[in-house]
Amino acid sequence: MDLNNKKATRQSYGEALVELGKENNSVVVLDADLAGATKTNMFSKEFPERFFDMGIAEQNMLGVAAGASTCGKIPFVSTFAVFASGRAYDQIRNSICYPKLNVKIGATHAGISVGEDGATHQCLEDIGIMRTIPNMVIINPADDVEARAAVVAAYEHQGPVYIRLGRAVVPVINDNEDYKFEIGKGVVLREGKDVTIFATGLEVAEVNEAAKIHGCSATAAAALGRTLTATAMIGAMIKDEEGNFIVNGQKTLIPFIYKSTDNMMISMLRQLDEPYS
Repeated sequence: MDLNNKKATRQSYGEALVELGKENNSVVVLDADLAGATKTNMFSKEFPERFFDMGIAEQNMLGVAAGASTCGKIPFVSTFAVFASGRAYDQIRNSICYPKLNVKIGATHAGISVGEDGATHQCLEDIGIMRTIPNMVIINPADDVEARAAVVAAYEHQGPVYIRLGRAVVPVINDNEDYKFEIGKGVVLREGKDVTIFATGLEVAEVNEAAKIHGCSATAAAALGRTLTATAMIGAMIKDEEGNFIVNGQKTLIPFIYKSTDNMMISMLRQLDEPYS
């Protein structure tokens, strides 16, 4: 991992859409007057006949995308996360997820990565909102490599997908040859025995560096896909006869959930006196 190699996941999203557009004429992109910010302007320049700027009307945009999907199109709908999950919630819930339509939502500027755009645009609750809706798949990529893979995975998945993307540039951490992206699976970034940290999205690079700074032997893992709380990875842990969790033959710490300033994380930060159940 080269910390000097950085790229915004929204940029990766825009580039990946262009590649998809070259492969399949059914891919269309809709935006709510934010193409320059969401990076869908790349697609609009390459395929103007398949790009639709719907103006500042997110609810209508999601409704149009729902209709387009019933006509054989594969719509990627783009706007800021605060507008996608908040303003257009009803359309996502009832017009897209209820009938399980093949609509993909590229929600950029999520969390506090939106920075100077201010508190009104710093959407922290979008993961929680989207996770409550049946049939919705959430993908929260950590870097350029995952963002590109997420777009392809969303395209191949039959049904609604919410891709959470950031504004700020972040380190490329998954540029290794054996990296494999799979919806709902986690990736172990480094092995350790003192503490285990689960993170998702833009927080992944931060917690990986935090483990180095504090000098602890940490297992750092990124939770991908729908299981953002890393339930699947925790479920893979087993207990020894004393009730301790065992990962890779080592005792690990007991998980508890807390909400960070940006993403949901599970951190193994303390050992309980009694076995966890």
